[in-house]
Amino acid sequence: MKHITIRILLSALLILILLPLTGCWSKKEIEDLGLIVGTSLDLEKQGGPQEESAGQAGGHFNRDRITITNQFVTSETTGKGTKTGSSPQKAYNNVSETGDAILPTLRNMVLRIDKRAFAEHSKVIIIGEDLARTLDLQKILDFFIREQEMRPSGLLLIAQNRASKTLESKKPMDIPAFRLVEMTHGHGRTTKILPPTTLTKIEGKLHSGASFLLQNVVSSSNGEIKFSGAAVIEGKTKKLRGFLNEKEIEGLTWITGKGKGGLVKSVDKETGQPVIYEILSMKSNIKPHVDGNDISFNIEIESEGRIAEHWVVSEKTIETEFLKRVEKAIEEEVERLVKNVLDKIQHEYKTDVAGFGNQLRIKYPHKWKTAKKDWDQIFSEVPIQYEVKITIKDYGTSDE
Repeated sequence: MKHITIRILLSALLILILLPLTGCWSKKEIEDLGLIVGTSLDLEKQGGPQEESAGQAGGHFNRDRITITNQFVTSETTGKGTKTGSSPQKAYNNVSETGDAILPTLRNMVLRIDKRAFAEHSKVIIIGEDLARTLDLQKILDFFIREQEMRPSGLLLIAQNRASKTLESKKPMDIPAFRLVEMTHGHGRTTKILPPTTLTKIEGKLHSGASFLLQNVVSSSNGEIKFSGAAVIEGKTKKLRGFLNEKEIEGLTWITGKGKGGLVKSVDKETGQPVIYEILSMKSNIKPHVDGNDISFNIEIESEGRIAEHWVVSEKTIETEFLKRVEKAIEEEVERLVKNVLDKIQHEYKTDVAGFGNQLRIKYPHKWKTAKKDWDQIFSEVPIQYEVKITIKDYGTSDE
């Protein structure tokens, strides 16, 4: 009887061990999949050829439509890149479809591809300038946020002009969607690139009602793509308000204190020669002040860094007088960057994309309750003072 019990226990144990080895019953053969690695969305103006609308046989929508371009990587494209005949084959395949809503347009794309579209490896979504100005991002991104197959860590970008051009490359082995993601890794080395914004982060930004920034990408006529400034998204309308250039992004990074590295180029006043300051650390403290109905802000900016390069050959880097002179020149350059971007976001765009309202909410919650409804307008009129403190901690091995 004892042996029978042991055999039963061993049999049950064996069955339990074998269960995890039965394989994946929901497997998807990679040869049968078209992996979507990037998606672009562009506005098509009225006047183009109209298509039948989904759910209305023979019906036509008399409104602007959206062109969606999916970048596919398949088992065939990844094996390409070698020359067949006179021209090399691309390592990706772009498929475009136009419609008046996201999901029906994507489903129509099935009629043009021979593999199952699979979006769990999607890396980036790029929205064209015209579309972002016309429709609010909440509507544009609703499907992508709801779709369970979409990866929430996918990067979100705004393209100046046409978004589909950023998914093109003249290099045979290049996959543009992958390259866009890799370009964000430079955030820690420059103040000209924003921290990456993903689908997970964008949902909170859209629901907050506050204005915010998205990284801008431009494509040149020779097929090169570049991060260049940022898109200003207005909180109330959730539409594109305008763009900040690279210098203005630098100023905004100093205001927020979110930079991890970068350079500041200034000029030595006595010699007129350039001096390059490399940022080792930065921090910023935005202090709100409330006096009755009056709101104001003070910004305290501090940074430690090193002299990475200077052309003042008549001076020794280790001399205290020279270091103080350089620190003052760097402080003045940072103040100029801050002033320029504050003028742009306060007086031209009238949108708080630097987090001033959030600091007011934290320090003065009761005041924020009355101000948040018209905050962007209030922000455009509040006085803002700033102070910059630069400390040079290192000057390399030269002159030691």
